[in-house]
Amino acid sequence: MKLLVISDDFWHPAEVVEMGMSSLNEKYDITYIRCARDILTPEYLAKFPAVLLWKGNTVSAANKNPWFEEGVTEVNPKEFREYVEAGGKLIALHAGNCWRQGTEMENLIGNYFIGHPPRCDVNVHFEPCALTEGCEDFTLRDEHYHIGITAEDIEVFAYSTSHGDDRQIAGYIRQIGKGKVIVFTPGHVLSVIEHPSFLRLIENAVK
Repeated sequence: MKLLVISDDFWHPAEVVEMGMSSLNEKYDITYIRCARDILTPEYLAKFPAVLLWKGNTVSAANKNPWFEEGVTEVNPKEFREYVEAGGKLIALHAGNCWRQGTEMENLIGNYFIGHPPRCDVNVHFEPCALTEGCEDFTLRDEHYHIGITAEDIEVFAYSTSHGDDRQIAGYIRQIGKGKVIVFTPGHVLSVIEHPSFLRLIENAVK
């Protein structure tokens, strides 16, 4: 199966994602894109049944200018929505949930970024469902994302906890048209991305 991985922003260098995903390279035909502004077109996006979005709204790790710019970027939030509505799977991982409130991507993904405490031990708990089959709860140091949920049609499959009682929704799925948006907020550091449960969740989401 062909997969598209979009990564690399000012706070999340692509190297971490690409190293973490390396064990899946033999299972899938994976294309890694960093320069999304200059490569993606709607026609190119349509070649992939699933897109892993690991990128916030900056051009790259070296450029804090916004990725989406009308008249410059070929694929904007509108085109991502059309991709999902047509049957695509958009899997928003960690940095793919860094959208500000009131933006088009927040409307599509279904949440906006609030912040996170300093890196700490984060407990990830999976609710039993087809998407989490084979995934075991784990605890690793990570950025504990706090997101504001704006979508009303989510099905939650994971929670995260830190500092004892700081519990957040960490994963959900929503149906949009013929396709799906799948959200999972952990995944800032290599050890989290390489964790077997993290990679199993990605495989389940793709399937």
